Amino acid sequence: MDKLISLAKRKGFIFPTAEKYGGLQGFWDWGPLGVELKNNIKKEWWKKFVQQRADVVGLDSAIITNPTVWAKSGHLDKFKDSLVECKQCHLRFKEDEVKDKCPSCGGELTPAKQFDTMFKTHAGPVEDSASEVYLRPETAQNIFVNFENILNTSRVKVPFGIAQIGKAFRNEITPGNFIFRSREFEQMELEFFVDPKEDKKWFDYWVEESYNWFIDFGISKDNLRKRPQDKKELAHYAKETVDLEYNFPFEPGWNELIGIANRTDYDLKAHGFSYKDDKSEYVPYVIEPSFGVERPALMFLLEALQSVEGGRTKTTQSTKEEELVLKLDKRLAPIKIAILPLTKKEGPVNLAKQIFDQLKLNFACQYDEVASIGRRYRRQDEIGTPYCLTVDFDSLNDKQVTVRDRDTMKQERVAVAELSAYFQDKFKE
Repeated sequence: MDKLISLAKRKGFIFPTAEKYGGLQGFWDWGPLGVELKNNIKKEWWKKFVQQRADVVGLDSAIITNPTVWAKSGHLDKFKDSLVECKQCHLRFKEDEVKDKCPSCGGELTPAKQFDTMFKTHAGPVEDSASEVYLRPETAQNIFVNFENILNTSRVKVPFGIAQIGKAFRNEITPGNFIFRSREFEQMELEFFVDPKEDKKWFDYWVEESYNWFIDFGISKDNLRKRPQDKKELAHYAKETVDLEYNFPFEPGWNELIGIANRTDYDLKAHGFSYKDDKSEYVPYVIEPSFGVERPALMFLLEALQSVEGGRTKTTQSTKEEELVLKLDKRLAPIKIAILPLTKKEGPVNLAKQIFDQLKLNFACQYDEVASIGRRYRRQDEIGTPYCLTVDFDSLNDKQVTVRDRDTMKQERVAVAELSAYFQDKFKE
């Protein structure tokens, strides 16, 4: 974990927010590579769960909405954590994360009290109770309150889903473990509306679809498991929930990655909606695969990061104590192709820049002419770039370049005129 945190900052994936002023616990800034990684995760999720389906439509709703939404959904009454405080060192913890003593100093804990985890603010120029609003703690409720709008405009029929990607905010008592638990985060949520008689079928279906999405990106089955929640764990709205857990490198190891819940008809009833088909009128049940962006991003980075003692190449120049390689799935890699002129001389540089201008139209590319070619290869390996393209003096005559594969380190000569088609094929594999 320490290697990943160091790499993430050093290479521009993730920074502590406002680090110049000491940061702010539970909040993070995503750098140039990090924002590309997040965008790729969101793009692939949307492609799988919305674009490639005929029964799911999208939504992008407001972060701040009418507070009646949160009253009807039960959030104002139930979206709270039990907080305990150490009488000696005054650290605060969620009650269910500690036992009888403070885990930091062993001191006595106060009795638990309820802590509101919704961020409150005001809309308008007057700060009074009438202007109180909340930053949304989830994206789901705005999907539910738009149920009728989408029925009327999209000509969808049950079973169907509404998907949304967007920011959510929770005033966590104990944010930590890098980006695993944050106070500001992104969600990728799907609310799938079904006939109550078919809820179990669809619940099992979405558990498998969600699990297989991660496996498709190369996540080891040894590190990913399905864990049904006990009845005492279930949220007040849930009939059944399965957590997909990943074996993270911090206590207690297995931690929730995403959750798939059968929310029954709780939410649509709370907001006063029903559904009418040709035969009857009823309130649909909702199956909810609820993904975050940050936890999957952390998992993908952890799963991809490999440390090679002595380095992967054995020449005198390139051998190091340790070499880091980020073997991200090609679809998630922030940079797809690095274009590297062998020298800074005019001929190779001009051709390399021409190739960069050509390939950047279809691929996320990076141009780099600084340092030795071996060092530049390793620089790209550390950020997960699948292919490096080297332009040398021979390229000026034979109009070919050398393409190096990140994972195998194999190199092959490819004609400049064929590069676009070559990489199109590579990124289909």
